[in-house]
Amino acid sequence: MGTLIQAEELARRLDEPALRIFDCRFDLARPGAGREAYGSGHIPGAAYADLNRDLSAPPTATSGRHPLPTPAAFESRLRAFGVNRHSIVVACDDGNAMVAARLWWMMRWLGHDEVLVLDGGLRRWAELGLPTDRMVPAREPGDFVAHPRPGLAVDASRVLAESGNRSARLLDARAPERYRGEVEPIDAVAGHVPGAVNQPFTASLGADGRFLPREELRALFAGALGGIAPDRTIAMCGSGVTACHLLLAMEHAGLTGAKLYPGSWSEWSRDPCRPVERGPQP
Repeated sequence: MGTLIQAEELARRLDEPALRIFDCRFDLARPGAGREAYGSGHIPGAAYADLNRDLSAPPTATSGRHPLPTPAAFESRLRAFGVNRHSIVVACDDGNAMVAARLWWMMRWLGHDEVLVLDGGLRRWAELGLPTDRMVPAREPGDFVAHPRPGLAVDASRVLAESGNRSARLLDARAPERYRGEVEPIDAVAGHVPGAVNQPFTASLGADGRFLPREELRALFAGALGGIAPDRTIAMCGSGVTACHLLLAMEHAGLTGAKLYPGSWSEWSRDPCRPVERGPQP
C-alpha cells in the first residue's frame, strides 16, 4: 500500500466495508475547534480522532506536550473506533496533513501498514465539491491487534548520542524562526538540539496543500540529509506531531527507515542539563 490517497479515489471507495476514515482536524490554539468543525460537516463515515485525547497520552512533568500512548492503550482506542485487523485506515485533516501524519505514523508504529493520508485533506475535498455529512458513525468494536515496532521511535538519550555523530542526521520540522530560537510561542526555552538540521514540514507541500511529487521530495531531502542514509535519520519538531509529516514525506519519496523522536523539543527543553543551540545551522 502507498502513503497517500487522492480525494477522487477516496470518494469512489466510500462504500468499502474495510475503510475506516479518521478526521484529525486540530488547532493547537483552540483544542476544541477540530471537533466543532467535524460536527459541522465531515467526510461520510469518518470518525473524529482528537490529537490530545486519542492520539496522545496525558503529558507529565518530564514528557513532551504530546507523548505517545502505550501500544496497549492505543490498540484499545482503535478497537473502540471499530478498527479491525484488515481495516484500511485513512487519515485526514484541514489540508496540510500535520495531524493526519501523526495517525499515519502511529498505525505503522503498531505494525499496521494499511494506512493512507488524504492528500490535500478536507480543503481539497471541499474544493472538489465532494460530499459531507454530520452523522457520527456507529461501529461495532473492532478486533485490531497491535504488533508494536518500538524501533521506529527513539528517546532523548539516543538523540543526545546521535547529535554529535557525523554519520547520523537529526531533522527539525519546526518553522525556521523557532529552530533558530528567535521566537518560542509554546515551550519555555527557545532554540534547537545541537547539530540538528532545520527542515520545515511545510516545505514538503505545494501551494494547493498536496505533497510535492516524489522526485521533488527526493531532491528536497537530499539537501537536508547531506548524504546521510534515511535509516540513520531522526525526525523531531515541537511535540512529535509535525515530525511525523517529515517521515510521511520521506516515505512517500522512497526514503525509508527514518525514526521519530516523540518527545521532541517540548521534552528536550524541559531538562536544563540538555544542551541547547541557537542561531542558523552552519
